[in-house]
Amino acid sequence: MARRHRGSANAWSGPGGAGGGWLLGFIGALVYYLHTHSGSLWLVIVAVAKAFVWPAFLVFKLLGLH
Repeated sequence: MARRHRGSANAWSGPGGAGGGWLLGFIGALVYYLHTHSGSLWLVIVAVAKAFVWPAFLVFKLLGLH
């Protein structure tokens, strides 16, 4: 019986390899939104929420839906 190739151990070639890029994007968006929304606890919570959904803001602006 022949052995099946399950792929390499390289993290860049497997599925989900872009997770590090999304993490860096989240951290960058979090730093940006915390810088612009600092002051009270509620503004910090809004900044964290915006950092989670920053790809939606990006697509919204790129498609010109505003």
